Amino acid sequence: MLDGVSSAMTKLSKRSRKASFDKYVVPELELLYRVALAMTGKPENAEDLVQETLLRAFRAIERFDGRHPRAWLLTILRNALANQVRKKVPLPVSDVDESGNPESVSDHRDSPEFQVVDQAFDGAVAAAFEELPGKFREVVALVDISGMSYAEAAARLGVPVGTVMSRLHRGRTRIREGLKSEELFVEGGQV
Repeated sequence: MLDGVSSAMTKLSKRSRKASFDKYVVPELELLYRVALAMTGKPENAEDLVQETLLRAFRAIERFDGRHPRAWLLTILRNALANQVRKKVPLPVSDVDESGNPESVSDHRDSPEFQVVDQAFDGAVAAAFEELPGKFREVVALVDISGMSYAEAAARLGVPVGTVMSRLHRGRTRIREGLKSEELFVEGGQV
């Protein structure tokens, strides 16, 4: 008798989890991919990041209260990326290219030093973004990460365009200040 009840509850739980996933997560797939692509720069890395986000969301969907699914998913995505960055182990530098010829170091961005600074910069930007108050973080995510226009972001948030512009300016300013305190930003660009 108890086995039958337990089995029925498990089936109900699986259906409920799938229904919640379909309701809250599936409509945000396109946005998740766009944000992941903006964060990683490569389609294959973005796909992996979205996949990890979807797995985490599915596992946690029963604990999700249904409020602000986009913010919830973007937080999962950001945390998944942070975990991936932490796990990365520097790859050995190759002395020869695919054809067997010695590589020429023509671009300083390929140097190990630049890669370390670039990773530190990305981490500092992510930390500064995370520290933003919610209303600023939301606008920065919509405009700078998702690529929405001011008007689209204003419509999405239900605020005037001027409010979006003001919050975006303040959010970007706070991120720059956070980077200056980390000594990873100088006027005109990154160190």
